[in-house]
Amino acid sequence: MTGSDGQVDLQGFLARERERTEAALDRALEDILPRIPGSLAAAVRHGVTSPGKRLRPILCVAAYRAVGGMGDAIYSLAVSLELIHAYSLMHDDLPCMDDAELRRGRPTTHRVEGEEATVVAGALLIPAAAWQAWEGGASMGLAEERRRLLVEELSRAAGGGGMVGGQFLDLLGEEKALTAAELDDLHGRKTGALLRASLRMGGIAGAATPGELAALDRYGEAIGLAFQIADDLLDATSSAQALGKNPSDAELGKSTYVTLFGLEEASRKARGLTEEAVAALRSAGLEAPELEALAWFVVERER
Repeated sequence: MTGSDGQVDLQGFLARERERTEAALDRALEDILPRIPGSLAAAVRHGVTSPGKRLRPILCVAAYRAVGGMGDAIYSLAVSLELIHAYSLMHDDLPCMDDAELRRGRPTTHRVEGEEATVVAGALLIPAAAWQAWEGGASMGLAEERRRLLVEELSRAAGGGGMVGGQFLDLLGEEKALTAAELDDLHGRKTGALLRASLRMGGIAGAATPGELAALDRYGEAIGLAFQIADDLLDATSSAQALGKNPSDAELGKSTYVTLFGLEEASRKARGLTEEAVAALRSAGLEAPELEALAWFVVERER
């Protein structure tokens, strides 16, 4: 994972971590699908298994290891974050929101399984994720108090102050010129909250010190905004075919960091946030080359 010179083979690291995350997602679905109405199973499976970076679980695992966590049971906890992410994409793509035809290079869930099934299946993934976090913590041998903290973190990131609130603000912001503060608030909830929770949950599971947890929190907040700025840059400079999604935010009349600041300044902001994230880790004495590499991956990725 990390060579003797401290450099990370990022592509190899991401490939290995995605493989482990996919296996944990498969196990989670084996537990979840028998517990839900059969009519929703196909929509849940389509949304959850849609190919992706699996960045949030990978960040959770990397944070866990950075604070001294050991073992592979962490993946069972980490995939609870991907369940929330899957719900958010399923709902983002609905006709009442972005009306997207393509996500991650394939037809969106509502195009395949229908709008009604996608609405309900997406909503179902929120409590399913909380249950997965609780059971994942149990598989790690964590005490109930710490498992409650993990579920609280996940629920906060998914709720009105996080993902759900961000989606609402996103709808309100269509065809409006948002200020920088309004854009930060929107994406701090819609994108940043779950990324931040990924780091915090990994830290909590690994018994991070207050200083370590604060550093992971600052890192998560910074890369959350950097991630969205990078998305806006890609949206403005790449084709739907290259990105594997359609339509673009510009076509939907949304304010973006690019429309607000321009390409050059938006890129500068993203890199500045990445530098802040890395500095936060180092200020707490966290030796976390994988997290540092992931921070740069967030802004240098091509899709």
